[in-house]
Amino acid sequence: MNIEIIPLTEPTSMLVNTLNRWGNDMNLKSLSQPNPSRAELERESILTIEDICHRLKYQHVYLIYLENRLIGEMSYTVDPEHLFHKKSETAWISILIGEPECRGKGIGVMALEYLEEQVRKHGLERIELGVFVFNEPALKLYKKLGYQEIGRIENFTYYEGDMWADIRMEKCF
Repeated sequence: MNIEIIPLTEPTSMLVNTLNRWGNDMNLKSLSQPNPSRAELERESILTIEDICHRLKYQHVYLIYLENRLIGEMSYTVDPEHLFHKKSETAWISILIGEPECRGKGIGVMALEYLEEQVRKHGLERIELGVFVFNEPALKLYKKLGYQEIGRIENFTYYEGDMWADIRMEKCF
């Protein structure tokens, strides 16, 4: 398996199209972003190159390729406002394997280990993340790599007719 991870520096229209496809896939959207209602989950959103350029001002973004095909993206932000524990010098991370057939193959483990290495190189000693309680594969991955639950935010996201909790996890180096 030939995995390559590349820092995003210059967004392209092809990348925007892929991110919009992933961002509007109902199954993926329910796993990757909070949706306060069914209407919000079903609402289509469209990113532009300018949106991604703005994101790059405060976020370190990496693209995940398998056999030269874009299959996912991940990022970290330093000290965002939504941290559960407001400890400075903390990286908030996010990882998304956008192509369904690429999930469950160990790519997430490799990608997350790479992202952790980038966070350490940045000089940060703590990572925090959020994962929805129903996202069992992601929970299993994070626990396998040493993340521990530090809290929950109840009624955080809409999924399959109900509101669900967001589990906040951390890992310290």
